[in-house]
Amino acid sequence: MKPIWIVDDDDSIRWVLEKALARENLATRSFTNARDAMQALQSDTPQVLVSDIRMHGASGLELLQTVKAKYPGLPVIIMTAFSDLDSAVAAFQGGAFEYLAKPFDLDKAVELIRRALDESLRESSVEQSISETPEILGQAPAMQDVFRAIGRLSQSNVTVLITGESGSGKELVARALHKHSPRSTQPFIALNTAAIPKDLLESELFGHERGAFTGAQTTRRGRFEQAEGGTLFLDEIGDMPFDLQTRLLRVLSDGHFYRVGGHQPMKANVRVIAATHQNLESRVKDGLFREDLYHRLNVIRLRLPSLRERREDIPLLTKFFLTQSAKQLGVEAKRMSEPALQFLSGLDFPGNVRQLENLCNWITVMAPGQTVEIPDLPQDLMPSPANVGTTPASFNSGEELSARSGEAFSAAPMSPTASAPPHARVVNPGVRENWISLLEAEATAMLAEGQSDVIDKLGRCFESVVIKAALKHTHGRKNDAAIRLGIGRNTITRKIQELGIDGVKDE
Repeated sequence: MKPIWIVDDDDSIRWVLEKALARENLATRSFTNARDAMQALQSDTPQVLVSDIRMHGASGLELLQTVKAKYPGLPVIIMTAFSDLDSAVAAFQGGAFEYLAKPFDLDKAVELIRRALDESLRESSVEQSISETPEILGQAPAMQDVFRAIGRLSQSNVTVLITGESGSGKELVARALHKHSPRSTQPFIALNTAAIPKDLLESELFGHERGAFTGAQTTRRGRFEQAEGGTLFLDEIGDMPFDLQTRLLRVLSDGHFYRVGGHQPMKANVRVIAATHQNLESRVKDGLFREDLYHRLNVIRLRLPSLRERREDIPLLTKFFLTQSAKQLGVEAKRMSEPALQFLSGLDFPGNVRQLENLCNWITVMAPGQTVEIPDLPQDLMPSPANVGTTPASFNSGEELSARSGEAFSAAPMSPTASAPPHARVVNPGVRENWISLLEAEATAMLAEGQSDVIDKLGRCFESVVIKAALKHTHGRKNDAAIRLGIGRNTITRKIQELGIDGVKDE
């Protein structure tokens, strides 16, 4: 992890922050003025930058502008006096992560830097996972057809429509199309149109101007602007609201769009790749999808086979996912016996590759031995007594269907290539309760109610649940819990006090 840069001409401020962050085992690098920091940016970058707003020479806002021009994803925290409200507003308009009012509470300052650090590491991990994503795995003839199509399209900017069942790997194919295209050095931006509330989707796609609606305190770039020069992947395009389909059609037709609340046309140099698991022809007939947009998107169609159409790839994929899951957990990879592999190859896998990946996560956590036999697999994979000799029962994607798999998926890591999380459970057959969907719904409801500090409230709830789970796992041993969570002893001690968590053993 890179150091946190502190830029301030006040020696005492630098000293206090350096010492506080050192106690958190966080490396720092300090500068007495913005010019030195700008010079250092030519050869190095921080994980987070904390800068005063008023200094001798260049100001913190000038430094912010320089950082955002070169590293737009780098979180910058601007320190400002309470009375300097205009500067705080200017900092937000310039893209600052947050501003820190002086004099500040040291613990709150460290917590804010921690939040910025988490944001920075998430961005870094996404970029790394994209760069490390392997070529699509598959030796089956159906997948070879897909590979040949990607090769033919490698030098093309044509619009592509990817169809296939949920979990079959549509985003992975879209990334491959981008990687092998003339736009490969430019951004790849993905958006699941079904996951964004209708009221927010227009702003998410096209951005908005400051004051365009309640809560729009700053101008925001949409996904089309973020993907400028590159590729925009629109997943689940069949679920896009009808009125937004008209705006998308205009962009595809003439290459121009308007931000929400804007009057200046924006030029879009973006390749669009769309994907859906639905039958768009049927949705057109039912009046749910614009026919002219369908023809605009359906220039080149790529159909991804389901996993049951490429059963010969199941052993290869299983080995890959077991190795990947073990690497993420820091354990030795499990091995499947030949009978177990044959058994898996006979499953239908309605959740396709994603479902197989989730099953491999379960195996890594829950299977008792290094060599996995058929009895070691989840019980609900087995045929019921009434159906002995028939096709094995299917294992639903990311779903907990037995008591012994109860804690596996809450502990299983999410793969960087997965398009949906494995952390889900079945309350009763056919009813899936996905924690990320619930989190999204809660956040949406809180925002609709006009609540403030939504991230702080949900973040505290999340931290409390995770720390309590870790303490339960370690029987109240705080140090062991900190190690399991990957945080420092001081950090977990502080959070236990802040969150009022009980049941901690003295060590």
